Amino acid sequence: MVQAEINIGILGHVDHGKTTLTEKLTGKWTGTHSEEIKRGISIRLGYAEMSVYFCNKCKRYSVKEKCDCGEKAEFKRKISFIDAPGHETLMTTVIAASSIIDGALFLISANEECPQPQTTEHLMVLNSIGIKNIVVVQTKVDLVSKEKAIENYKKIKEFLKGTVAENAPIIPISATYDTNINKLVEAIETTIQVPKRDAHAKLKMFISRSFDVNKPGTEIKNLKGGVIGGSVVQGVLHVGDEIEIKPGITRKENENPSPIVCKVESLREESEQLDEAKPGGLIAVGTAIDPALTKSDSLVGAIIGYKGELPEVVSTIKIKYEMIKRKDIENPPLKDSEILAINLNTATTVGVIVGLAKGIATVKLKKPLVNDKSARVALSRKVGQRWRLAGWGQLV
Repeated sequence: MVQAEINIGILGHVDHGKTTLTEKLTGKWTGTHSEEIKRGISIRLGYAEMSVYFCNKCKRYSVKEKCDCGEKAEFKRKISFIDAPGHETLMTTVIAASSIIDGALFLISANEECPQPQTTEHLMVLNSIGIKNIVVVQTKVDLVSKEKAIENYKKIKEFLKGTVAENAPIIPISATYDTNINKLVEAIETTIQVPKRDAHAKLKMFISRSFDVNKPGTEIKNLKGGVIGGSVVQGVLHVGDEIEIKPGITRKENENPSPIVCKVESLREESEQLDEAKPGGLIAVGTAIDPALTKSDSLVGAIIGYKGELPEVVSTIKIKYEMIKRKDIENPPLKDSEILAINLNTATTVGVIVGLAKGIATVKLKKPLVNDKSARVALSRKVGQRWRLAGWGQLV
């Protein structure tokens, strides 16, 4: 049983091939939600895993245990991918994903002008959170001439100047025809390293999915408890541990939420059963919680820790913030009573500014959050009918 060591986000403009590439690398199509199938775009975060192999005979990386030359390849490591939606209406989902990634594949299509709107916006997210382990993937090179691909490559280089991705490798690929996939896997191995982890730190796991796995009509005696999905970002989680989930559930209107305390019944990573979960990889936690509390991603944004070790839950926060300089839209200073979308770790909520003073905004939240002062806060404002990233900050 080998757990994935690292989470890699797959980012880029809508229809630049993120889900197709994820399938090529992992064998899994991540757009499985009914609305995603209907509309042909990613809406929720998609998850899939890749095992990396190296053939000592051919000196080639691949995702196959048996090399094309016929030799058995050496297993190197397992990687979890997070396929983030590219559509502009789903930017808050992308920002939430950024809290659990250690590196990124940044996709830019060769058959469109560079940059496209969400190409710019996704790079802005990577720049703001300081993700430096990036591989740029020039997709769909099979749809353009050699000259056009080279021209597009030069535009990508120009676009990346002065950003965290300025010195990132750029790998041209065709996922459809399996072109350069081995070179992409090699670039991932050499560029995106596993960060240093503190296994002795207090447990902290960010919830990015939650499920009711029971089919309609299941008999009560056969019902299974709610399942929680996400990533351990520090510490270690074991089967049998008693955990606390915050903010928890609100039992009465206008009342503060109560934490959920439960026992870890099981741990899984895709098809693998685990005895413990360390940082890196995307973990499913089986619990005895009433599945009505976990269905339809209802616990997304919550944090798992050991009882009494998580920060308090608050309905009003103070953010020391900086505005982002944007060329594509006007981004004036924040103003009193403005409504913002707030991203903190994997949580997304809205709030209204109730005070501004010396670069600190006081925001009253619609939905309470865990007061995690170690995390960065993303601020998005309404521009037309869309939430657009406006600034970043820290809780104070």
